[in-house]
Amino acid sequence: MNVEIVQFPALAVIEHYGSPLLENNTLNKFIKWRQESNFLDSQKYQSYGIHYTNPNTTPLSGHHVDFAISINCTIPSNDYGIINKKITQLRCAKARDIGSRENNQAIIYLLETWLPQSGERIENFPPIFHYVNVGLNIQPQEMITDVYLPLA
Repeated sequence: MNVEIVQFPALAVIEHYGSPLLENNTLNKFIKWRQESNFLDSQKYQSYGIHYTNPNTTPLSGHHVDFAISINCTIPSNDYGIINKKITQLRCAKARDIGSRENNQAIIYLLETWLPQSGERIENFPPIFHYVNVGLNIQPQEMITDVYLPLA
């Protein structure tokens, strides 16, 4: 496993709190804002998820994930709740997952296999998921996600 020092871009974020079953509602609001704001180019505005909790082990009311795109401007106040956020520079272990985002194997590998053998410790910051390819035409088996596990 290769460990990198990562500089993440500034982000436009919509925060999701609550049931993972309602994440699509949050994503749909985010997509609508992107369409109205003309932030559609997925190469220029790369997609990220910052997963503060594990939906499999967190009570539904405590679940929190941020959905984001890279951006280089200040987001004005808006009706969608989109805000600017910045991730500090982090030292991360990175693994790539190819396949459905609903069954990400890279995070499982990093946490259950790589981390215990690495001698590393997790930083007090959630895993970051970079959704490399997004869009309606991407089939689940073709989805690419880079997972960054912040290290102390």
